Amino acid sequence: MHKDRTIIEHYVAPLEETPLAETDKVKEDLQPLSLWGEAWRNLRKQPLFIISSLLILLILAAAAFPGLFTSASPDEGCMLSDSNAGPSAGHPLGFTFQGCDVYARVIYGARASVMVGVLTTIAVVIIGGIVGALAGYYGGVLDAVLARVGDIFFALPLILGAIIIMQLPAFRTNRTVLTVVVTLLIFGWPQVARITRAAVISVRNADFVVASQALGVSKFSALVKHVVPNSIAPVIVIATISLGTFIVAESTLSFLGIGLPPSVMSWGNDISSAQTSLRTNPATLLWPAAALSITVLSFIMLGDAIRDALDPKARKR
Repeated sequence: MHKDRTIIEHYVAPLEETPLAETDKVKEDLQPLSLWGEAWRNLRKQPLFIISSLLILLILAAAAFPGLFTSASPDEGCMLSDSNAGPSAGHPLGFTFQGCDVYARVIYGARASVMVGVLTTIAVVIIGGIVGALAGYYGGVLDAVLARVGDIFFALPLILGAIIIMQLPAFRTNRTVLTVVVTLLIFGWPQVARITRAAVISVRNADFVVASQALGVSKFSALVKHVVPNSIAPVIVIATISLGTFIVAESTLSFLGIGLPPSVMSWGNDISSAQTSLRTNPATLLWPAAALSITVLSFIMLGDAIRDALDPKARKR
């Protein structure tokens, strides 16, 4: 006996009527993005990067062209009759104890502070990058010597070491932006050297480096053309964050009276001068401190955004 069997028909939609074809379609005409291209595509979508970049551009513009932001003179026309006076027309932040315009001094003070941070960062990246790249790539005795020299300087705190150096006669009698940059450079390069050394060690035995040497490229040429470009990402991140650190270090030295001289307008000098009127007019200390904090925070935010964009593991998190 044969039982009746119910035949169930399964309907399969044609492929052209489903979105699978469009989903699985690969655009063969598009070129693959490089590390920097993919990082830039991710950075453009991060609010943290956009906000920090806009703030940094504003700060750099104020440091380079302060006349665009204020028409008042920061050191000329200071009237004792305006001492510790509040905000008024054309003077939105009030006056200092000497009767100088606070807003103008905040704008003009950005130049020295930012200049010290930028110049120190450039010098630290050059010196620390060269030392770290040579130590990490060649290894051996050169690595041991450079690493021990870096450890000696790395063991000294930045501010404490800078205070000691700035007390030397040659630095104490010639306190300029250049001397502050040199002082911070002495104790700032080991950190960049360590980061560069670790990055170079992770890349020096890569297949493309070995292949370039097999094709006749010298070790030094391979270091410059292949190893360094593929090791620069973590150096850029640490340099961006360190820039804010160097601005704070300059302000700290100026606040202690051993950094830039009082004749040079900087946020550290203004914070130090505002101590005399802290109780009667705290705004004279608040505004340069706020400008300093916003600047440092902007560079730290930018460094975090760049780190997340260049680190695939961070993007997955």
